[in-house]
Amino acid sequence: MLHAFFKARPRLRAALFGLAVCAPCLAVGVGQAFAQAPRAVAAPAFASDRLSVEVVGTGPDVILIPGFACSREVWRAEADRLKATHRVHKVQLAGFAGEPWTHGDSPFVAPMIEELARYIRDAGLDKPAVIGHSMGGLSGILLAEAHPDLVGKVMSVDSLPFFSALFGPQVTVEAARPFAEQAAQSMLDSDADAFRAGQTQGAVGLARDPATRTAMVEWSMASDRQALASAIRDVMTTDARPGLAGMTTPVWAIYASDENGGAPAAMADAMWTREYAGLPNVHLERVDDSRHFIMADQPERFAAVVDRFLAE
Repeated sequence: MLHAFFKARPRLRAALFGLAVCAPCLAVGVGQAFAQAPRAVAAPAFASDRLSVEVVGTGPDVILIPGFACSREVWRAEADRLKATHRVHKVQLAGFAGEPWTHGDSPFVAPMIEELARYIRDAGLDKPAVIGHSMGGLSGILLAEAHPDLVGKVMSVDSLPFFSALFGPQVTVEAARPFAEQAAQSMLDSDADAFRAGQTQGAVGLARDPATRTAMVEWSMASDRQALASAIRDVMTTDARPGLAGMTTPVWAIYASDENGGAPAAMADAMWTREYAGLPNVHLERVDDSRHFIMADQPERFAAVVDRFLAE
């Protein structure tokens, strides 16, 4: 089934692989904002070759995790809004959007989760709220599964606990493994022009705004290809669903629907309901008229959801 899917639907395949490609700064003149955005400085108290953290604001702690290939700048608008009432920890994952990568083809996700846990401990955070987009949402769930004592609550933004479930409810980790390897190798083998073309094509299905699409491609072009290959391999073969039943951390799963070029509401409802069925008391909430980057396509509605999540 997966082989036929990959062979017959290259455009959809490209969009699915791009589900975690980064979003832009959410501001007027997105392309200009990308070009002029200052390089973030890591919090001096924490050193890691897997991630860095920039801290702004004061108040209860909120950790923001970007998605695949994405800069922490994806959270700029939300962090700027929240910093008046919260202490916001903007994570940057190594290898993405120009951040150095020194780990070759070694695993990406599991070591990063452990570094997130170490950051929470070292920074003395008291059960922070964790908000993650796409791969960042999966990371938040994995962090809470592995370290329930460290996480207060999780918001997963347009992210499933098993990415490869996008290809069908019967797909397993073992079935997805050869296609994860294929995806990883494709990222390594593509020349710059082909890679940019693929990312540009995939971006159409990820955001409604043309400027947003342009900016997210630039983040992916600035990423380390080996880091991208290692990350997509891990994401496609990591299934967090077996651990959902035992979770005690509150989880909100926010997801998008768009009847004009994105996922229709009925399809999105069915998939998110099915994939989070094992998680007791999960809060599922759909945001309409949005593609994968909800914070970009519906910033006001997204901000309202975040406020309710943090207030609960």
